[in-house]
Amino acid sequence: MRQTLSIKEKGQQFLSILWPILITQILLSAMVMADTIMSGNAGAKDLAGVAIGASLWVPISTGITGILIAITPIIAQSVGAGRKEGVPLAVTQGTYLAVAISLLVILCGSFVLQPILNAMNLEPAVRDIARRYLIGLSFGITPMFIYTILRCFFDALGQTRVSMFITILSLPINITLNYLLIFGKLGFPRLGGVGAGYATAITYWCILLIAFNVVRRVEPFANYNIFKKFPALSLTAWQEQLRLGIPIGFSIFFETSVFSGVTLLMSQYDTITIAAHQAALNFSSFLYMMPLSIAMALTITVGFEVGAGRYTDAKQYSLLGLGIAVGMAVCCGIGLLLFGEQIAGIYTKDEAVFQLARQFLVYAIFFQLSDAIATPVQGILRGYKDVNVAFIVAFASYWVIGLPLGHLLSLYTTLGPFGYWVGLIVGLAIGATSLLYRMVQTQQTTTTGAVLHRGKS
Repeated sequence: MRQTLSIKEKGQQFLSILWPILITQILLSAMVMADTIMSGNAGAKDLAGVAIGASLWVPISTGITGILIAITPIIAQSVGAGRKEGVPLAVTQGTYLAVAISLLVILCGSFVLQPILNAMNLEPAVRDIARRYLIGLSFGITPMFIYTILRCFFDALGQTRVSMFITILSLPINITLNYLLIFGKLGFPRLGGVGAGYATAITYWCILLIAFNVVRRVEPFANYNIFKKFPALSLTAWQEQLRLGIPIGFSIFFETSVFSGVTLLMSQYDTITIAAHQAALNFSSFLYMMPLSIAMALTITVGFEVGAGRYTDAKQYSLLGLGIAVGMAVCCGIGLLLFGEQIAGIYTKDEAVFQLARQFLVYAIFFQLSDAIATPVQGILRGYKDVNVAFIVAFASYWVIGLPLGHLLSLYTTLGPFGYWVGLIVGLAIGATSLLYRMVQTQQTTTTGAVLHRGKS
């Protein structure tokens, strides 16, 4: 990262940070997409089982990832303010926290997984696939969380291409392992959808080993001497990260868990409906990587400028990122409208699943437009370390408005399962509007405070 003096320079720097993040997120999403597509080709029950397992795991993993990515604005503001000596401590303590949280998740999961699945109205085969898929996945939780900290370290320094190259290396590993374990090739057992869980776990261990070597051997990361020493656990460092991370984590959890909640509520419908919903939701999540990547780039750039006290520059980056996000959302919406049939055909060979998935994809168009505002604004607010309001807005828009409205529409209108999507679209639109208002407030308050401070000086 460096100071920029014009909009053109900002655009160039923002895009240089954004495009590797975007490719990284697309490739990470492609790993999940590959799990879904390859499991679907193993059978409808495998697709439904992986869908249920993912609906339980995704909100937990993304919520905890939200806690961990609080390290990004901490490092970005430290670098922007010229306090580079605090970076090694932040990364090391973040790693300790990642390990502690991963062990806690595994312990809790061993007690609650089976009761949760038993409480759901699922076919026995689907329930068994979901349980064994999550058991396989659990072996990769610790490396996944540690890698999240290391990736935040890379990205906060503006070196987003490193994460991209690591992910490029990991994708063929994941797809190959899926092929071997899902379909039982080259002497491996045929595990069906369950194999996707073990493939993902092994892939994350590979990613962690690659990232660890980059931290130790590649410049500029090696200059920070990360992991050369292992200081004692610092509750003060944990407190700083948790103070930012918990609201971020809950914001992400409320957003992702509501989609998982819809999937679980759809257990009242047949396996065909669950599979079609999951296929459409999976592709919508794939498209979500675009506004999410812009949000991550905004957290880095805005955090860097805020740390340096350049609030006008931070605002310019904010408007630049929002403009790019809206433009990309319009393009994605047009693509969904024109190629919905082809997209649905990627996921399944079952005609009934195909027809339903194609209808669900129409509703995904409206998600893109609201996501183009809500998600980048959250990234901007994280750059300012303003995270509490976003957490409240996420809860209200999804769980107070979106899901209840969707449930009512599903029960009492002819929309049926599509009612859930309509309810969530309404909740997401309200959330996007509220977050945009908060961003304007935060920028005005910060700028005014800076002017008053300079006046007193």
